[in-house]
Amino acid sequence: MTNPSSADAGATKVVVIGGSGLIGSQVVARLRADGHEVVAASPATGVNAVTGEGLAAALEGAAVVVDVANSPSFADEDVLAFFRTGTGNLLAAEEAAGVGHHVALSVVGADRLPDSGYLRAKVAQEELITAGPVPWTIVRATQFFEFVRRIADEATEGGTARLSSGLMQPVAAEEVAALVAEVAEGAPQKATIELGGPEALPMAEFAARALAADGDPRAVVSDPAARYFGTVIDDSSLTPGPGARQGAVHFGDWLARG
Repeated sequence: MTNPSSADAGATKVVVIGGSGLIGSQVVARLRADGHEVVAASPATGVNAVTGEGLAAALEGAAVVVDVANSPSFADEDVLAFFRTGTGNLLAAEEAAGVGHHVALSVVGADRLPDSGYLRAKVAQEELITAGPVPWTIVRATQFFEFVRRIADEATEGGTARLSSGLMQPVAAEEVAALVAEVAEGAPQKATIELGGPEALPMAEFAARALAADGDPRAVVSDPAARYFGTVIDDSSLTPGPGARQGAVHFGDWLARG
C-alpha cells in the first residue's frame, strides 16, 4: 500500500538522501520546521544509496524521498555509475517501502550539453526516475551562487581566470532548498520544474564580480571557447526556459553578506 503524500496527510516522514550537504541540510531544516519527521540520510549516517546500505531501514514508513545527493567524483565513468546505481537502488527500495513521492534535484540545461560527462549522468538519472515505479517530481536548478568562486578557481591558469562569455543565471542555494522542500510537501507532479536566479549575465562577469568582492587580483578573461564541465556553452545552455521559477536574491546582495 502506498503511503499518503504530505499534501494529503499533513506532517509525514521524509527521507532526504544527501541530507548533510549544502542543499540537503537546508531542506532537512525547512521540513523539520514545518513539523515533518525527517531523516537526514547519507553514508555518514549509515545510509548509502550506491551500495544499498541502510536504505530499507531508513525508508520504512516514509511517504516522500528527496534525493539531493551528489557524486564524490566528477570523472565521467564515476559520476555516471553513481547516479545510475544510486538512483536504481533508491527507486527499488522506495517501491518496496510504498513511498509515494520521489523528488530529485537536477540541473537546468542538462539535456542540452551532451559533451559534459556530469550532465550526461544527470540526464541518465532523470530517465530512470521518469520511467520508474514511483510518482515523481524533478527540480532543475541553475548553478548555485556558492559555486561561482570554484568555477573561477577551476578556470584559472597563472593569474588569469578564463571563463565562458555564455550566459548563466545562478541562484542562491537557500532558494533551491526552499523550492525542493515546497515540492516535497506537495503531491507528485510527474513534471520537471526549473529554477533560476533573477539575473542572466555572462559567466565571466559573475566570476569577476565574485573575485572583486574578495579583493582577488586575478584577471578574468571572457572567452566564448572556454569550457564548462567539459563543454562549450552558449547563451541558452544554462538558462531556464519559459515558465521557470525565479529566485529573488540578487548576486550582489548575496556577495554583500560576506
